[in-house]
Amino acid sequence: MATKKESPTSGKTVQKGRKRNAQRESSQVTILVVVMVLAVIAVVIGILTKQAKNTAPLATTEPASVQQNTGAPAMSIDTEKQYLATVKLEKGGEFVIDLYPKQAPVTVNSFVYLARKGYFDGVTFHRVLKDFMAQTGDPTGTGSGGPGYTFQNEDSELTFDKEGVVAMANAGRDTNGSQFFITYGPQEYLNGDYTIFGQVISGMDVVRTLTLRDPEKWPDYTGDVIASITITEK
Repeated sequence: MATKKESPTSGKTVQKGRKRNAQRESSQVTILVVVMVLAVIAVVIGILTKQAKNTAPLATTEPASVQQNTGAPAMSIDTEKQYLATVKLEKGGEFVIDLYPKQAPVTVNSFVYLARKGYFDGVTFHRVLKDFMAQTGDPTGTGSGGPGYTFQNEDSELTFDKEGVVAMANAGRDTNGSQFFITYGPQEYLNGDYTIFGQVISGMDVVRTLTLRDPEKWPDYTGDVIASITITEK
């Protein structure tokens, strides 16, 4: 019995079909790989964003305080004098900040103005991160409060080279308000982005015992509360 031979035409058809199937499978694999890569990128971006939030002193510029000012306070300090800020906590303990009016006159003037108005009384350390810094100065305790005005950064030779450095938190350059932070150690990568305006000269042990609190984790407790900040002019 004669064997049926496959015609050249039918052979080409089978080859084309196989080629289309291979191309389809290749496309599906490519799409799957692209989706997986995008997913990995999204996860990495999420992790980096969270890390950035936890390694930068953030403060929004929304004016959310009972005292709404139309502009930064007029200059009232004497840059040739020394200003000390004694911070007392409601739970007990105090620490002293030596302010830097020569290096940051606008910042120190604003801080002194607000302290003398009692602005910081009852305000919490709403963000305290281990080995990084303790942040306060927001009357709402959320990180979004401010005095109702903002002012520019003041750059100087001062750096984040040790613990106890006091600087303004911000939402970007020239968005300073009332929120400030105190470092728990050298934080050199912050240099150039935040205005340094003081140094803790006594009571750093009190600063180290501030209750840890990360707003990103939605804690169900408030931070340690400032009872008062007293300014001494010499």
